[in-house]
Amino acid sequence: MRMGRLVVAVTIACWGTLISVWVLAAMCARSHARVAGRTDAGRARRIAVAGAVVIAASLVGAIIASRAAESSTTDLARWLQAVGLTVLVPSTVFALWARLTLGSAWSIDPRVPADRVLRMSGPYGVTRHPIYTGILGMVIGSALVIGVPAAILWAAASIVGVELKIRQEERLLLTAFPDEYRRYRERVPQLVPGLRRR
Repeated sequence: MRMGRLVVAVTIACWGTLISVWVLAAMCARSHARVAGRTDAGRARRIAVAGAVVIAASLVGAIIASRAAESSTTDLARWLQAVGLTVLVPSTVFALWARLTLGSAWSIDPRVPADRVLRMSGPYGVTRHPIYTGILGMVIGSALVIGVPAAILWAAASIVGVELKIRQEERLLLTAFPDEYRRYRERVPQLVPGLRRR
């Protein structure tokens, strides 16, 4: 029972930290846009809606996780929870590192940064889409912690959704940085650190 509560607490802490950083970063970017004389109410609304969806999904996930963790007493369940946490915690740190590195250039909608700089260092030297790498790691880790069929479906749907978004973003980046992005794509893996293209 004690292990189950610890697993739930760590899972909620990881998602809560990610959401808090995301909301604070969005608020700072919006404040910076006002100071610079730019207003984008549509973008702010999209950020708020996306944040609300993530928060709602996380709360539902936390409730499911707490029930699953309390009822999981088998050695296999404990082992899966330990593996899940081992994936979840570093993935959270990686997603936060990537989000903070991107700063105000982050956007819900795929777009070329205003400064037209292709980031290739820090977490972007590990994978081309480190925010997605981190979030997918969090989803997979959480699915292992929760251990119910719905969580596995959530992880599978997330992978498909991220892959579709990546294709859209990569087309945009290839248009904006044709030579530079091709070289970068050959050198740095898309999502899985250490997995080089052949």
